[in-house]
Amino acid sequence: MAAFTERMVPVLVLWLAVCLSGSWAVDRGNFKTCDQSAFCKRQRALKPGQSPYRALLETMELTNTRLTLQLINDNNKVRLLLELYRLQGNMTRVKINELKPLKPRYEVPDVLIQEPPTEPLSLLSQDENGVVLSLGAESQRVIVSARPFRLDIMEGREVLMSLNSRGLLAFEHLRTRKDTFSYKVTSTVASVWDNINQADPETEKKEEADPANQAEEAVKEEEDKVEDGMWEETFKSHTDSKPNGPSSISLDFSLPGVEHVYGIPEHADALKLKTTDGGDPYRLYNLDVFQYELHNPMALYGAVPVMLAHNAQRTTGIFWLNAAETWVDISSNTAGKTVFGKMLDYVQGSSETPQTDVRWVSESGIIDVFIMLGPTPQDVFSQYASLTGTQAFPPLAALAYHQCRWNYNDQEDVQTVDAGFDQHDIPYDFIWLDIEHTDGKRYFTWDPHKFATPKDMLQGIMDKRRKMVAIVDPHIKVDSNYKIHNEIRSRSFYIKNKDGGDYEGWCWPGNAGYPDFTSPEMRTWWASMFAYDQYEGSMENLYTWNDMNEPSVFNGPEVTMHKDAVHGAWEHRDVHNLYGFYVQMATAEGLVQRSGGVERPFVLTRAFFAGSQRYGAVWTGDNAAEWEHLKISIPMCLSLSLVGISLCGADVGGFFKTPSSELLVRWYQTGAYQPFFRAHAHLDTPRREPWLFGPENTALIREAVRQRYALLPYWYQLFYHAYRTGHPVMRPLWVEYPQDLATFAMDDQFLLGRDLLVHPVTEEGARGITAYLPGKGEVWFDVHTFQKHNGAQNLYVPVTMSSIPVFQRGGSIIPRKVRVRRSSTCMEHDPYTLYVALSPQRAAEGELYIDDGHTFNFDKKREFLHRRLSFTNNILSSSNLAPGSQFSSQSWIERILILGASKPSKVTLKTADGQESQLEFEFDASMSVLTLRKPGMNVGADWTVVLQ
Repeated sequence: MAAFTERMVPVLVLWLAVCLSGSWAVDRGNFKTCDQSAFCKRQRALKPGQSPYRALLETMELTNTRLTLQLINDNNKVRLLLELYRLQGNMTRVKINELKPLKPRYEVPDVLIQEPPTEPLSLLSQDENGVVLSLGAESQRVIVSARPFRLDIMEGREVLMSLNSRGLLAFEHLRTRKDTFSYKVTSTVASVWDNINQADPETEKKEEADPANQAEEAVKEEEDKVEDGMWEETFKSHTDSKPNGPSSISLDFSLPGVEHVYGIPEHADALKLKTTDGGDPYRLYNLDVFQYELHNPMALYGAVPVMLAHNAQRTTGIFWLNAAETWVDISSNTAGKTVFGKMLDYVQGSSETPQTDVRWVSESGIIDVFIMLGPTPQDVFSQYASLTGTQAFPPLAALAYHQCRWNYNDQEDVQTVDAGFDQHDIPYDFIWLDIEHTDGKRYFTWDPHKFATPKDMLQGIMDKRRKMVAIVDPHIKVDSNYKIHNEIRSRSFYIKNKDGGDYEGWCWPGNAGYPDFTSPEMRTWWASMFAYDQYEGSMENLYTWNDMNEPSVFNGPEVTMHKDAVHGAWEHRDVHNLYGFYVQMATAEGLVQRSGGVERPFVLTRAFFAGSQRYGAVWTGDNAAEWEHLKISIPMCLSLSLVGISLCGADVGGFFKTPSSELLVRWYQTGAYQPFFRAHAHLDTPRREPWLFGPENTALIREAVRQRYALLPYWYQLFYHAYRTGHPVMRPLWVEYPQDLATFAMDDQFLLGRDLLVHPVTEEGARGITAYLPGKGEVWFDVHTFQKHNGAQNLYVPVTMSSIPVFQRGGSIIPRKVRVRRSSTCMEHDPYTLYVALSPQRAAEGELYIDDGHTFNFDKKREFLHRRLSFTNNILSSSNLAPGSQFSSQSWIERILILGASKPSKVTLKTADGQESQLEFEFDASMSVLTLRKPGMNVGADWTVVLQ
């Protein structure tokens, strides 16, 4: 029987996988709408209007760091505690919890990198209607209105943001269940006594007149009200027991003057968020959604509860720190108006200021919200980074090209694919192994027949200075012969079901347990499993991929875990969106520890939360080989970039289905200019290594990949800045051109840093694209032809199959390595070429950042080079931006191209030791390009080049 069961497991899992994926379209019936989510339905039934909440000003306490104040719900007399903090860096924090909850409510740990430092709040004025507090900076203040409770943040006479202005604050207090058998017995006895008392009419009159009794009645009436889904909820065949009853929270925010809001990934939707009137709210609930649909607000694999609001005057942000299922409603008073309608308003002098209203609703926990007041986009990025940290600085190789599929069959297959790249002269750095490399989906193991000698395989790759990624998922096969399972069970590290046993569900191995990654002890143990003596067959060039970590449970509600599963003192409903964050955290920590804290890790995750940027990379999950999926990869990664996650990419070629050769080529061309560049494909799709589509397409793909490798110095420098500042690598145009209205909803092109503008070709059969070049008085250079174009114009660019429209901003200097080799590590000591694109003022500046590419020595020992490159008054110079740092590089400058130059009579190089030499140059008058050949100075040296 055991043998039969063992044989049936793969069959059942395959059947489940087919049911989930075979239809090539999401089965919407597997996932809840707001109407099917009881708390969302209850909260959405509340209409804007008079709020029942009142601020009890007599309870106000103001210390140097915070204000506390009680709020009362006049309908049920339940009191809440409001805490208000002014934070360093122009932020305000608002916390609301029950004053006396029946038991503690969940507050999200580990996401903030520290308790945010506060600044003093001071009282400006107070009367019976409210209080006014100073926020210090630039006449900023907070007005707390008492009846109904409302919070307004103002600067001068302008309202920046209002809380509860629409009266949608709602806080379901914890209560005891009233419809149980024991409660009914007690209440029956009580009602008998009531009847005896009520025989005395005098007693009855007294009780009716007593306000305390009336309050008690109101509370009793509210608590006796039992709606569907408050204490138990069924979706399809799954019942959620809801032992704590209703506990949801909601708060509305009004943003006067705002028409554009962004963020709250992950959704397969446009960059600019749509209004949700008449449809579902945007949902944040990490789910394994097979074949997701585009352009809708359904939840996907990750959730970052951060929204940015932008207009020409200011950028602000809202960070809603809650890890439970969350829905976000957006409405706007200008939504649906045509351009003509808006013009008519303007002509007629309509005084209606545009306004966007946002409402957040979460199933449990508390209200803990950070209001980031900008005022610039860069300020908001810095503010959010100060709360949750910056993008992990990846090893340089992780920014190169990754080759993956489900699955490379065996060691011989890996060797053949690896050799194929060399044979076709296409560079790559990482080859990936999916779930089939393991021994029966037991992670941390290798298939004994197909991957019998993993170290030999890894050494073969290492000899070519390449690396490998193997998948390690967080569902653990329940099997008493499997060391990992036995250890987790014996240490009681599995998540429990509501009855106290180990929670089990179906995933790739069949029956699986799910480690409780919310436990620090569990995470420490998990990290220790990556040690070279624990993870057999692993070597220093093996890195990790965490998939299915939403968590995915094939036979669970909505293909995920039951909400009444238990993590220590908390229910899964409280922590759900944190699970993937913790899996990646523990895995990254394991990769750091195995090297004794020396080597930077690389971990890819599918599920994520706020703060996941600290632990590695994210991808957009199981996309499809369709043109629309190629297009949506741009806004999906831009949305992630805006909320701190810079290392983002989409499966090149599409995971499901089979791309045409045209789509595949265009996807490589797009992916080469997105941060995480990996091709991946489903088990059932035909093989699609880059050389399988004929020599012409191989050449086109080779060229796209080589462009990526040549630009690696620029990518690396952008990621260094992302790590240091929190500023995104891939940016919507409005981030750099915040007053240019034309850019606010643009998501078919993007910037890399400030200096490269990319408009990939994402239309089938395209003969041309129209790129918008921003910046009045600026110029942009086509990086392929060096042709100069003016800013502030829509430029039509004819395209062929080899075209990737990319432009360099006049006024910038970008370093490249044009000698492309088989991997990025092979290019370590190669020389640099500087591309100097002059502004109309004939000036330019840029940087060059170099370190060892893989260790933490840049941080711990300050071992790096950081150079400032500057061109002004016909002098190009290199100076040290980091005097306290030390690092030596063998690389040198082999060529300098100056775009938009005029012809000099001579060119002189002056080195730091005072030596001068004449440089050879060529001038192309038709394109105004000056090329200086073999100047030869070391990249770490001070030097100047003078054009005469």
